[in-house]
Amino acid sequence: MTNTNPAPGAAPPTTRRTPPEPIPLSLLTGFLGAGKTTLLNRLLKDPALAGTAVIINEFGEVGLDHLLVDYIDDNTVLLQSGCLCCTMRGDLVDALEKLLRDLDNGRAKFSRVLLETTGLADPAPVLHTAMVHPYLVKRFRLDGVITVVDAVHGEKTLNEHAEAVKQAAVADRIVLSKTDIARPMETRALIDRLKALNPAAAILDAAHGEATPDRLLNCGLYDPSRKIPDVGKWLAAEAYEPGHDHDHDHSHNHRGHHDHHNPHHHDINRHDEHISSFALRTDKPIPAGTLDMFFELLLATYGEKVLRLKGIVNVIEHPEAPLVVHGVQHVLHPPARLPRWPDDDHTTRLVFITRDLPQRTVSDLFDAFVGVTKADQPDRTALTDNPLVPFGGR
Repeated sequence: MTNTNPAPGAAPPTTRRTPPEPIPLSLLTGFLGAGKTTLLNRLLKDPALAGTAVIINEFGEVGLDHLLVDYIDDNTVLLQSGCLCCTMRGDLVDALEKLLRDLDNGRAKFSRVLLETTGLADPAPVLHTAMVHPYLVKRFRLDGVITVVDAVHGEKTLNEHAEAVKQAAVADRIVLSKTDIARPMETRALIDRLKALNPAAAILDAAHGEATPDRLLNCGLYDPSRKIPDVGKWLAAEAYEPGHDHDHDHSHNHRGHHDHHNPHHHDINRHDEHISSFALRTDKPIPAGTLDMFFELLLATYGEKVLRLKGIVNVIEHPEAPLVVHGVQHVLHPPARLPRWPDDDHTTRLVFITRDLPQRTVSDLFDAFVGVTKADQPDRTALTDNPLVPFGGR
């Protein structure tokens, strides 16, 4: 019989803990009065959101002068007065870390986090926090950005507030509120406008019961019901092709141009004309060093103008294991390498939503790098040979 008892004085055997699966984090945004809190309250009553921790960022007095964060109830955290911009990012980190400590210590139990921002918030700093913090990036994965748009005042809000345009442009899902009291013609014009701003985002009508958890959640790269990421659904590159037909039977040219003959669009160029959305494709495998330098130069030069980018890349060094990339402005999330291609399409596809950055500028830069052979590149393999933290789970 084998003696399994340790020798006297021997150190006890160590057990290596498997890192926990990243927790999905959803961002709920939308301009002041759009109906975010109404949607949130409705969602939280659904059994599908059981086990969801909620972080609420109120703008105004909240009576928490002694703590940065505190619990309202079991799984709800209220951030102190202020907008989630640069001054509040530290508070958000504290809130997320507090949730994780309580989860790890058994004081809280949740499997998803939903963050509601103020109506004045730029989503980018919030996304940066979740994407680059060395600890949070390992424990959370961005599930998606949900933006609520008021059908009654949406046109006026988009005309007057660049923040509202940005919130709609970076969304994975757009929820139309108050369509039951809006004029149908204005609602159709608003849908046209939102589709031109963000071709790939599904538009859901809250008043008609479309804003359900199954349509709002799990919209990120990793669907827990699938063994391999649904890159095609997440990337939606075909939505950026000219003449592509979208939901609601609308078709657009997504270069920031609109129908100037539509009376409801007479003022949209005030902010919308600054937004471009497009996809770049190439059948040519890309050296890791080339890809690395392309992103470095693009984001260093134009980072503030890149509202969001997504992509799947065929790299020469690992042709059977594509890279998935995701960036917000000047921040590029640590790329994830997939174990295999999710389908038969092995082309590189990069999707961009930009502000004051024309497609031609990005595509010319991309072509300049992709057209250079690997032999001409320095030995830089940061994107393929370093251990990578998957931003969408494992």
